[in-house]
Parts: sequence; C-alpha cells; structure tokens
Amino acid sequence: MAEPANVALMKKAYGRWAPVYDIVYDKLTEPAARAAVAAVEANGPRILEVGVGTGLSLGYYKPTSEVHGIDLSADMLERARRKVATRGLRHVKSLDVMDATHLAFADESFDGVTAQFLITLVPDPEGTLAEMARVLRPGGSVVLVNHFGQEAGLLASLETAAAKLSGAIGWSSDFKASRIERWATGHGLDVVPPRPVFPAGFFKILVLRKPA
Repeated sequence: MAEPANVALMKKAYGRWAPVYDIVYDKLTEPAARAAVAAVEANGPRILEVGVGTGLSLGYYKPTSEVHGIDLSADMLERARRKVATRGLRHVKSLDVMDATHLAFADESFDGVTAQFLITLVPDPEGTLAEMARVLRPGGSVVLVNHFGQEAGLLASLETAAAKLSGAIGWSSDFKASRIERWATGHGLDVVPPRPVFPAGFFKILVLRKPA
C-alpha cells in the first residue's frame, strides 16, 4: 500500500535535513530540550520520545531512564543510532522508524511521552496526540516543547503571514497552543499552562496530564 503523499514528502525533507540538522539546531534547542527531558522524567523511567530525529536529546536523560525513540526518517535515526553507540547511551532501549499516528506500542506502555519541536509540523497533530495519549499510562504526562504562535494581535497576524516561509526552515509560526489545549480538554487530559523556556520564551513547554 502506497504511503500518503504528505508522509513521503516529510521523509524526503528530513532526509535532506539529516546531514546538517545538528549543526543548525543543537545549541539553539538544547536548553528547551533539557527542560522537556526533565519534565518527562518526572513521570517515571519508561519514556517514549516521538520524533527523536538525530537523537540530540538522548544524552540528556538519566542513566536510570528507559528511553524508546521513534521517527519517520530512517536517515535521522541512523545518526541517532551512531550517537547511542559512540556515547554508550545504554538507557536508550530502542530506536525505530515509525509513523507517529500509528505507534506500534500497546496501550499504557509508557510513564511519559515527549515530542520536541514536532507537534506543530506533523500533518495530523490531533492524530499524533491521540496516539501519544493512548500509549501513556494513567497518571503520566505528555510533554511537548515547541514554538507556538501568538494567540492574537499584530504579532499573530505577522506570524500567520510568515507561516509558509517559516515552515520551509522547519518551524511553524501560526500554530497556536490553544489548538492542543482544546484537543486535550476534549479528550479528558488535564492541561498545564505553557511555560516559557530559553531563548527568551521563544520555545514553550506544554504538559498534558492523563488522569490516574
């Protein structure tokens, strides 16, 4: 069965990005990624990172965690596997090519799920959130870190106008956190208000808690 055209395009795009991704994003995203890792580890040791990419955040986890990573791009994952091997990251238990809207894990498999710089770019954000919630145990949290667009005002209008350009370089400027919050409250998850992180609040951490 042929994969959807938007999925094929994403694979192709990330295949092009893979060789230079670390150079462009490593230092820019590190503080926010570290904050997201700390937030998801607070739920327990068994963690799923959706959209693990080249594995930039894998070294931020505690050795006692049990981290499983998935990504749509085999090219990205190949670089993540090299990091695991060369750095001896034994807490990383698996890295698999997988569509975030069709996770090959049983219900309630993880204490925490995180997606870093991903949710505003996937073709089906709500489908991705539904799968993350499905594999999360009761009492656990989904931890998202991303740039979210302003909700209203002049800056919001400018972000919407710039959406096509920002999407071309890997960001979404007009995706609002309220879209995720509406989905979460409509599906029984508790929302922790977004918390700004470096640089200067450009990225925000959004936590969705699954009731125990």
